[in-house]
Amino acid sequence: MHTHEITVTGARTHNLTGIDVSLPKHAFTVVSGVSGSGKTSLVFETIAAEAQRATAASYPSFVRARLAKYPGADYDKIDGLTFTVIVDQRRFTGNARSTVATATDIAGTLRMLFSRFGAPSAGFSPAYSPNDPAGMCLSCQGLGVQRVVDEAALVDAERTLREGPIRFPTFQPGGYRSRRLIASGLADPDIPWGQLPKPVREALLHAEKLQLTNPGRDYAKHGLFDGAVTQIRDRYLTQTPPHMTSKEKSALQQVVRSKTCPECNGSRVNAKARASVIDGRSIVDWMETPVAQLRGIASEVGGLLGEAAAPLVNDISATLSGLEDVGLGYLTLGRSSPGLSGGEAQRVKIVRQLGSSLTDVTYILDEPSIGLHPADVHRLTSLLCGLRDRDNTVLVVEHSHAVIQAADHVLHLGPGAGNNGGHVVYAGPPSPEPSQHRFTLKEDCRASRGQFLVTDACSNNLDHVTVGFPEAVLTVVTGVAGSGKSSLVVDFVAQNPGFAVVSQQPLHGGKRSTPMTVMGVADEVRSVFARAGRPDGLNASWFSRNSKGSCPECKGRGEIIIDLAFLDDTFTRCEACRGTGFNDRARAVLVDGQTIADVASLRPKQLAPLLGPRGRNRMVWMDRVGLGHIAMGRRADTLSGGERQRLLLAKHLSSADASSRTGGEPGDRSALRIVLDEPTAGLHDTDVARLLALFDELVDQGATLVIIEHNLQVAARADHVIDVGPGAGHAGGRVVFTGAPTELAFSGTVTGNYLRRAVDLGPSTRI
Repeated sequence: MHTHEITVTGARTHNLTGIDVSLPKHAFTVVSGVSGSGKTSLVFETIAAEAQRATAASYPSFVRARLAKYPGADYDKIDGLTFTVIVDQRRFTGNARSTVATATDIAGTLRMLFSRFGAPSAGFSPAYSPNDPAGMCLSCQGLGVQRVVDEAALVDAERTLREGPIRFPTFQPGGYRSRRLIASGLADPDIPWGQLPKPVREALLHAEKLQLTNPGRDYAKHGLFDGAVTQIRDRYLTQTPPHMTSKEKSALQQVVRSKTCPECNGSRVNAKARASVIDGRSIVDWMETPVAQLRGIASEVGGLLGEAAAPLVNDISATLSGLEDVGLGYLTLGRSSPGLSGGEAQRVKIVRQLGSSLTDVTYILDEPSIGLHPADVHRLTSLLCGLRDRDNTVLVVEHSHAVIQAADHVLHLGPGAGNNGGHVVYAGPPSPEPSQHRFTLKEDCRASRGQFLVTDACSNNLDHVTVGFPEAVLTVVTGVAGSGKSSLVVDFVAQNPGFAVVSQQPLHGGKRSTPMTVMGVADEVRSVFARAGRPDGLNASWFSRNSKGSCPECKGRGEIIIDLAFLDDTFTRCEACRGTGFNDRARAVLVDGQTIADVASLRPKQLAPLLGPRGRNRMVWMDRVGLGHIAMGRRADTLSGGERQRLLLAKHLSSADASSRTGGEPGDRSALRIVLDEPTAGLHDTDVARLLALFDELVDQGATLVIIEHNLQVAARADHVIDVGPGAGHAGGRVVFTGAPTELAFSGTVTGNYLRRAVDLGPSTRI
């Protein structure tokens, strides 16, 4: 029987309670449950991890050293595993040269098409590549943009060289580079910058290997001088330095500007590649045309070129069809892939798998419906069913009811999160959608106190939009994927800088960043342990993995890095500190029976008793935004986009509390203005309802919230809805509806039609 099922016996990873699970092969299975119920622990950290470990074991040692390492799962037995492909929501990590075309492996085929059939020919395939000297625009090195130093922002014209006129950390007064400017002998160091002759200012900024005629005695013997702009360009712009301080990063944002390359107009390729055309269109035109339109162009070219180009055109057309089928028809092939959202990146990865000739593969996906409008979800389920129908196993972690209903088998974990989860609540075919999944439209919408305007918004596909966002209400911006929702809100924030944007972008701090450090309670925890360790002479630094408390073997990382010379480094758990990163002396101090290393596994409510009033308030906010199940010492780079956003929301709300009130009662939140992008990502319906209750409370206290969302449950609860569309890409970019949810449901827009089907239209609903 095991050949027809994937069986897991006694799964105990994280909060799993020794469960036994059987999942059918060659079927489409959805694992659902509230956030923190154990879905990821079962699917990714048990089944996927063990499948990857088993696959890696079949390779030679030098290959295994280059593969990702997965921590061992806690279980009794697993049987029936197959070769597994994980299609997750991690953003593409490619550099600025990576595009949708390279991410889908279509770039090479497209260049080959133009090298064979473009006229006049620019040469072989590399001659059409922005990543090869044969094809790149040399003016921008194939990047399409030029990063330049804004001299007005860089220089304080009122200061002298001695006072430090260069606004950059490495040129601070008295520093090495500042002293070099003075010792160059190019200018009187006591004359304000603005009064220096223009040729002198130009030399101080832009000189390259200038042979000085009268340098100071302390100047280097070679006597060659590089100006301040030249130094910044060579160190920070032409290459990325291995280490930059936070001050340097902040300063670069202030003084460096990006502009479209005037030579190639942002196309990234040289004149010969731009001049080569097929049916009047260059490879640049193909890269800049939305996928939905490019499908028709590819079909026309296929008919024009005939059988000679059929293999290439068919390959390109198949990829374009896949992108449109997953709701990405609004993208262009030239779109930078690192700029894609997590959901978009995942769907691009799905398309890449469609061309695989492998069968009997297990595909594991993490909430592929995130970022999709309900109108596009059916395309996704068709794609997943297509993978299954090619004799593969499809295993999906998902909250979307449309995806669940399309599955062959459903496994529901719960009933709650954390210690209240980890059980199998249901296993079997999808049952009819229960009534509690339906919701009602909001009728008693709040009245606005005024409005914030965005005028003539024209970013990306926006068609010079002007629209008002009401004050002191909950506004939801909806529309199909690619319609221009995010672009509209970006322009809105640019024109209304009083709004705080809480996004899903990766958190700063690297691998050592945790929810504890993000929420700003790590220092308080260290102080608590320092008081307990005072008799032994231990201060707070002993309870930091980055200071005296670090393990001497792993330097506080919790893992040992093994240098394999020409191979990639490999990582193993540090046995000296048992992966905690703390040394023995730090771990010897107990507070309430727990060591500093034990604190890492505590949930917000468990950590709260160790903290003062302000820290406890921060833990309350973490619980309220739906992160009560998160371990406070978990690495921040392992959090999902939705979890990162809710963590930052908790931090923002707790900071607003600290600045606006000192007592326990909520105060006036009229100054609280927040923009959120899909805050329900990764949340079950019950968690969404809880988050909406929090939003209602904030707005009732005077806050203004603007939310970009596809979730119809959120749109139904809004006071005001702005629907963008009617389609995606060039077919969108307009506001097609503004008003109350009850009006949206009967507006005839795509969102309105789906909202009308989703809500429970009771007798009190106005039609």
